Amino acid sequence: MFVQDLVRHAALRYGDAPALSDGERTLSFVEFERRTARLGNALLELGLRPGDRVASVLPNCIEELLAYVALSRTGLHRVGLNARDTADDHAFKVEDSAARASITDGLTLPGVEFALSRDDVDRLSQTGPEGPCDVPMDPKEVYRLAYTGGTTGRSKGVLLTLRTLQAQVSNYLLEHVPGIERGDVMLHAAPVSHASGSYFLPHLVRGATSVLLPRFRAGEFLEWMERTGAQRTFLVPTMMATLLDEPNLADVALPQLKQISYGASPIAPSVAEGCERVFGQVLAQTYGQAEAPMTITHLRPEEHGRVGSAGRAYTMVAVRVVDPEDRDVAVGETGEVVCRGAIVSSGYYNRPEATAQTFRNGWLHTGDVGYLDEEGYLFLQDRQHDMIISGGFNVYPREVEDVLVTHPAVREAAVVSVPDTRWGEIVHAVVSVRAPVTPDELEEYMRDRVAGFKRPRAFHIREQGLPKSGAGKLLRRAVRDEIRADQR
Repeated sequence: MFVQDLVRHAALRYGDAPALSDGERTLSFVEFERRTARLGNALLELGLRPGDRVASVLPNCIEELLAYVALSRTGLHRVGLNARDTADDHAFKVEDSAARASITDGLTLPGVEFALSRDDVDRLSQTGPEGPCDVPMDPKEVYRLAYTGGTTGRSKGVLLTLRTLQAQVSNYLLEHVPGIERGDVMLHAAPVSHASGSYFLPHLVRGATSVLLPRFRAGEFLEWMERTGAQRTFLVPTMMATLLDEPNLADVALPQLKQISYGASPIAPSVAEGCERVFGQVLAQTYGQAEAPMTITHLRPEEHGRVGSAGRAYTMVAVRVVDPEDRDVAVGETGEVVCRGAIVSSGYYNRPEATAQTFRNGWLHTGDVGYLDEEGYLFLQDRQHDMIISGGFNVYPREVEDVLVTHPAVREAAVVSVPDTRWGEIVHAVVSVRAPVTPDELEEYMRDRVAGFKRPRAFHIREQGLPKSGAGKLLRRAVRDEIRADQR
């Protein structure tokens, strides 16, 4: 079963019912199928060929999902970019992936042969050649590259195959959002180019309508939840925290709400408890990573009494916690989380050594540290590679540190996370200096050099060196513990 099959079946079953809307425009299931086929045919007519890579960065809009599905139907590999990344980040990913084309909303990406705009997508989806768009594909073929950062270098392209996509959709339908009914509404307030977009196909195949918000603003989101009667939505914990601060929250009535899915970031227990008090027992967590998208473990609404748990493994995913020699640790003992199943990526693009290290002995080594309790519930404690997740976006410390140390006054730097109720975690920088410098000066220096969500929210400046191991390796954990101790 491929994407074109899912879209075609949905068109046959649900016909002229609304499949997708942005509040002003609405596409039926039939229209969506036809327009993705036309767009796919048009892309091939331009000269692109199956296996070519297309870098895409669009806001929440109908064109984003038209492009996403059209690329999947044609065998073109979507290279997802983050609109909040810097121009340098975009340029690196375009070059690294050897993208031949780009789809943007006014952004210029260097080095591509075909540059398409959002308006081009809209036009080509209506004027492209009619007829089926059914490029023969194998389930093991790649359909997109999901770039993720690393603590020891630049981002790596994760190879996600059609088998991975099929597994993700199946995991959602069987366990994470099993009760979707024809005519239901899924409100997308988080970017559909990222996690929220993974809910589109499961809702499409069940005859539900996806409604897109261009941006998240708490008051507008609540108004749209009431107006559309949405049964489901996906939020990152930062959004959930913002909702709790909305002055008019108590006046909102959402009797139809069945599920608020969340993930992509740690959640403060106070935020989860606050949302349950307001919305009821509707929270559903799903845990995954770029190498195993969204569905390693899940915590059902009725299981949220287990504060801090990421839930239990999906039925078709195996999860273990192991020691450095890949031996299972005892129940309750901390180790690295590993998993296997059809959801797991086939590896990294052009990174054979990294692939061998991460995907070894038949298991994906997530780099996350945690433990399993006696009933198989996973509790995540830390990340081996010190990744920070702030507001649902990944921040890799070394990337920020490498920029900080280019400042003439900075000798060395350590970037760590500090827990935050609203953002899950915030970025904190500790710098050892060789000359006087102020936090304001460092903040200004970073402004145009690092994407906004990666910039430190606070700076701690000191003259002495940073803690290191006997081998001279920076000990970020020691730095983090010092900062957190100071904040108690």
